[in-house]
Amino acid sequence: MIRKHMLFLCIFAAWALMFTGCAGTTVQRLDTTEEVALTDRWNATDSRLVSEEMINDMLSFPWISRWQSSNPRNPQPTVLVMGIRNRSHEHIAVDTFVNDLRRAMIRSGKVDFVAGGDTRDAIREERLDQEFQATPETAAALAQETGANFALSGSIDSFVDQLDGRRVTSYQIDLTLIDMTTNREVWTGQKRIQKFQQRSRLRL
Repeated sequence: MIRKHMLFLCIFAAWALMFTGCAGTTVQRLDTTEEVALTDRWNATDSRLVSEEMINDMLSFPWISRWQSSNPRNPQPTVLVMGIRNRSHEHIAVDTFVNDLRRAMIRSGKVDFVAGGDTRDAIREERLDQEFQATPETAAALAQETGANFALSGSIDSFVDQLDGRRVTSYQIDLTLIDMTTNREVWTGQKRIQKFQQRSRLRL
């Protein structure tokens, strides 16, 4: 009886090993607008939805109508993204979030956007190089940049609460728009996301 039981276990183990070895990896293309959440971590869908919602809220505040009334010849104010600080517990691709913010602003058609940071420095270096290397007819002129009227900055924070295999992760995104001339905060926005993750228990 014991031998039959051991033989059965050996056959089962060999079958399981063979099945595992034959199993392959499959790759499936997905719609980029469809959310596939494997964990409770910040993902591309969060970045896109938060940026769109917060920019729409920003553009609904009175600051833009006041600007348009005071500047009828230049109804589209220029915005510069100063930077977004990641103060969460995990690594977040902040550059992707900044790009989503830029895309939402440009798509709105209500504001113009100017480059900042490393991109601006690289353009200025190229413009200076053209001053000496390019022909006068094709060289980009110096001191002709469009100055930013408003600066957007913010931060991403997170809070984690967990107990007995259950975890709730909260993300808080704060953005502030500042008038570059007066240093006044003309808009502040806040968005919160909560995600619940529970580990399944293996029962034998």
